Order: sequence, then C-alpha cells, then structure tokens
Amino acid sequence: MPIHILPEEVASQIAAGEVVERPASVVKELIENALDAQAHQIVVRVESAGRRLIEVSDDGNGIPQEELALAVMRHATSKLQTAEDLFQIATLGFRGEALASIASVSHFSLVSRPPQQTTAARIRVDGGKVGAVEMVGAPVGTLVRVEDLFFNVPARLKFLKRDQTERQQIDALVTRYALAYPHVRFQLFHDGTPVFQTAGNGHRREVLAQMYDIDISRQMLEVEYEDDMVSVSGFTSPVGLTRSNRKEITFFVNGRWVQDTALNTALLQAYHTMLMVGRYPMAILFVSLHPEEVDVNVHPTKAEVRFRNPDRVFSAVSRAVRRALLTANPVPSVVPPSVWQRPVTGQSTIDPAWEMSRQAQGTWFSSETTAEEPESSVLENPSHHVQSPLPSGMLPLLRLVGQVAMAYLVAEGPDGLYLIDQHAAHERVLFERFLQRKPDGIPAQTLLEPVLVHLSPAQARLLENELETLNRIGFQIEPFGPATFRVTAIPVILAGADPVSAVRAVVEDFEEDETPLQSEVEARLIARICKRTAVKAGQVLSPEEQRALLHDLEACQSPRTCPHGRPTMIHLSADLLERQFGRKGSR
Repeated sequence: MPIHILPEEVASQIAAGEVVERPASVVKELIENALDAQAHQIVVRVESAGRRLIEVSDDGNGIPQEELALAVMRHATSKLQTAEDLFQIATLGFRGEALASIASVSHFSLVSRPPQQTTAARIRVDGGKVGAVEMVGAPVGTLVRVEDLFFNVPARLKFLKRDQTERQQIDALVTRYALAYPHVRFQLFHDGTPVFQTAGNGHRREVLAQMYDIDISRQMLEVEYEDDMVSVSGFTSPVGLTRSNRKEITFFVNGRWVQDTALNTALLQAYHTMLMVGRYPMAILFVSLHPEEVDVNVHPTKAEVRFRNPDRVFSAVSRAVRRALLTANPVPSVVPPSVWQRPVTGQSTIDPAWEMSRQAQGTWFSSETTAEEPESSVLENPSHHVQSPLPSGMLPLLRLVGQVAMAYLVAEGPDGLYLIDQHAAHERVLFERFLQRKPDGIPAQTLLEPVLVHLSPAQARLLENELETLNRIGFQIEPFGPATFRVTAIPVILAGADPVSAVRAVVEDFEEDETPLQSEVEARLIARICKRTAVKAGQVLSPEEQRALLHDLEACQSPRTCPHGRPTMIHLSADLLERQFGRKGSR
C-alpha cells in the first residue's frame, strides 16, 4: 500500500483515542475547561454511565460567539502563545485537543455566553463534522453535551467496562476535583438522580465528609508542609484506617490530578514500619510548586508529570506525611536493647523495673539467663528440621492453653501444638454458619433502632446493586436519601456485631475488576462481611470465649483456612518440639 495522507476524519479519531479513553476522560476534560474559565459552579449530568449522555455546565467566563468555531478545531487554544509557554503552564488545559477529540467520536454541541454578550451562541459537531454557529438564549457560562459517545467507533465501545465501573470512574473524578477546588460548587447527577454535591464554601473537610462519611472525615489527619520550593497540603489517614489497595491515594500537582508512582512511593515511605503488609493508607495530597519546576507536557491526557528536582519533591511529600502521623501518634518509648539482649557476662543485666513488669505479666522465661547456660538450651533454627505436614481432614480434639499477644490461641492436640489466628478462625466459623443457614433462609434480627449508613457516591451505587442479595442473607436495608441507607435488621448470625461495619464491608476495598459470576456473589459478600465482623487481633478474649471459638472451629468443614484462603493455624508437631529442645538428634 502506497504512503498517503490520512483523511482528516480518521486522523481525528486516532488522536481522540489518546485523549478520550472512556466516559470519565470526557468528564475530566470538560471539568478542567470549566475550572480554567473561573467557574464557581459546575454541574455534571450523566446517563447510561456516559455512553448515552455527558453534560457539563458551568457559570464561567464563556466563549465569545466569534471564537466558537475555533474552539472545536484541533490545536486551537487561548492558553498558549509560544513554545516557551509550555515550561510555565499555570492552567489545566493547554493542548487545544480536548473539544476536537471529543467531538470527533460523539454527537457534540456547545452553548456558551460570555458576561459581555446578551445572547449565547451554539455550535454542533457530529462525528467531527462541524455545523454552523447559531444564536440561542442561555445564561452566562458554557454548556457542553456529549451524546452517543463512540457511536462511530464501535470497537471502542466494546472495550468499555460495566456501567457500574464506568460510573465509579466518573464519581472518583468529580469527588476528587471537588476536594481540590472546595470553593467551587459541584453537582453530579446519574440518570437524573443527584448523587453528589458540595457547598462550594471552601471547606475541604466538608467535601471529605461528602466523599466518605463524617467519621472518616474526622479521622483523617491534616497535612501541612512548606519550604522554599514546594508546599504539600491535604489529608492522610491514621495508621488504623487503611485499605487493601492504592485506589484511595490521590495526588494533585498544581491543581492537576496526576498518577505518579514515585509520589505514591514517597507517601508509603512515610508509613514505613507502621502498616501491615498488604495494607495502604487513604490520602489526598496537593503538591504546589512553581510551574517552571514541573513539566506537564509528557502525556496526552496530562495525567503524568515530571519534576525538575524530583528528590526534593518526594522528600517533601514523605516528610510532610510523616510529620502528620507522628503528631497524631507519637512514637512510643521502647525498652533499650540492653534490657532484653542476652548478657555477655555471668551477671544479669536486666533492669529491675523491667523484670517486675515482666513477672507481673506472667512471662514464662527465667530472669537469670547467663553466658554459662548450655548451648543446647538455645532454640535452633526450625528451618534445619523437616516439619510434618498439617494433619488433613477435621481437627482433632484440642485442649486450650491460652491466648498469646491478644491475637493467637495456643492449643494442645494429640499430635502436637496448634497456634490459631483468632481473627481468621472466627472468619471461618461465621462463614460456615452463613452457608449452613442459607438453604433454609437466614433469619434476621430487627435492630432496636434503625442505623443510618453514609457512603461515598461510588460505594452507594455498589451497595444498591447488591441490596437484593443482602436482603436474601438476612439484612434489611433500604435507601434513605442520597448515598445514605437505613439498616433495620441484620442476620441473627451477626447478633452483637456493628451493623455499620457489616454494611461497609460490602463496598470497601472493592477492586475495579472484581466482577464475580452471579452464582458467586452471595459467597463473596458473606466472606467480606465475615472478615469485617470477626474478632480482631488485639482483642482480649475471656477463657470462655477462647474455648467457644476453639470448639466452633473444630466443628467447621474447612477449619484450616479462612474464607479468603489464609491459614487459620500453624501446627508444630511433637517431633519438631522434641528436636528443638534437643531430646532427639538435632543434626
């Protein structure tokens, strides 16, 4: 095939693929245009997750009638004059590609009126074909309607995800821009239903409460840091408030939402040694620096940036977050190593005060450890010995020994010692109780007083999709206003559990690609709820509660793992223990 120039229509659709990846991309570009126009109010209306309609209106500066046709042409912009301007960009938009790209893959119309004009002007573009400008009546500002997105590129439609996922993307975008620009009043409607709105009064913590709920808003720690080059502000979660993924980590650089792996790493470095493996903080941080210090012209969607001095920026982020964490949770004093390390002489070096504290807690080891102790009394590396596999099948009868570190139960069996994770074990017990009751219907326990649960817009839609399933497994939940639900009953199996925590378990830590088959939905929801409502590590159990949990675990069909596949116990055989104590040949 000979080399030839592509038709303008094809070239536009190719370029649109770089800018318009999904409906949320359209919403992002239109919101950024509205913010650049100094809007005080932005209204986003979406139908069919953006496939059928995306409409964004604002009360900003508008576009003059004589410039309307230029506005939908590629590389037409009011934000750049020379190439040098690329290195000091202070606006969100600058490429002059967004409107043209959107218009090339949709039925597009734009109505705009600047304050100095008495009437508005409208222009239509169908799949890249520009129509004539006409005069219409409209208030000051701009209204953009994007209908039938990707109607002329059906292959792109096939790559869109479920409506639920696409709505989540739009919700996440709008809520985060609302937090970044708290002085702007945002409203979001899905299929005519209001799902999110802010007052535009400049109070970020109020917006945070709209994104999540009042309780999380109160828990979030305020971050404030500034040096002679960069400032960092926003919110980060305390160490007790985490998620199983990085989805709730958001960075804005000079007012622009960016995805930057190095910034995420800097944030996580601030939490070093504070979080469990596999847990991540919630954070939304705003990094501000001189425009010359950051290059935003490195990605078509402007989602990535480069810093002139990256180490300085990353250090500022890590330092700012670490300072907020230490202010809220001071590092506790620790016993110096000399107190508990083995002494190098025959005299005990153990602090008397520490010894009294240890004896009061019933510690099992002697306080008179000396260098003359026989070498055989020191435990050898267990990896030197082969551990017999965990016995298969049902658990043998176990004798409770006690609780260790407020997290593990110690039990003796005929074949050795069992260390049982109380949280994982209780998860398994609750899960199997649900499954045993499900065929006959899980009875509900009516609450003395209904409980209200406030969710973010994205979480509210997730819960709405699962209400029927939840009601089948013993919950009674009904919508009670925007992003709010009323819980009137919970399953009898969860009697005594926190209803709010149980409901939140359905939607928190939700993965975007988590699309189970309908036959798996109930089991997955039950597993989530059991994980949230099970006893936690750090929770002291009475001897009676310990025995009851052990007895319930013995009765389970699959006692070895929790519903998520994590082991509930570790088995130390009597043979291994004898080898460790030198009763059998150690080599």
